[in-house]
Amino acid sequence: MVTGGNQHTRPTRSPQGSEGPIPEANKIGASTPFDFEGKNLTAYGGLLPVATMLEKLGFQRVVEEALTVKRVTRVMSLYQFVLAMVLALYVGFSRLHHLRFLEREPMLVGILKVFRLPPQCTFWRFLASLHLEIARQLLEM
Repeated sequence: MVTGGNQHTRPTRSPQGSEGPIPEANKIGASTPFDFEGKNLTAYGGLLPVATMLEKLGFQRVVEEALTVKRVTRVMSLYQFVLAMVLALYVGFSRLHHLRFLEREPMLVGILKVFRLPPQCTFWRFLASLHLEIARQLLEM
């Protein structure tokens, strides 16, 4: 018996991933639940308790009061730049060149409330725009 079907048709695949850009960043804050009793706490898993601690300590207020920056940043606020660098140091990335590996890290961009981190050159431009007085202000902070 001969059938009239095409032998080389492939089954249709189910859709994977999101069809478009994510409408808003993950909301991660002091009220986000987390578990301190985890035995194997990775660096990324540890970001949430660190971000919560910094939020409860009023780190944003301290940064905005201690640092005086005349240049207005467009991509992220002054606090977001400083927080991104602090959290990258916590994860183990000690150079700005390493931030490219964290560009779309869901936990980090959720804490910073951005869709993705700006390129490394933006962080360098931000640091280059700071005057020498900032070093003293960072030490005081």
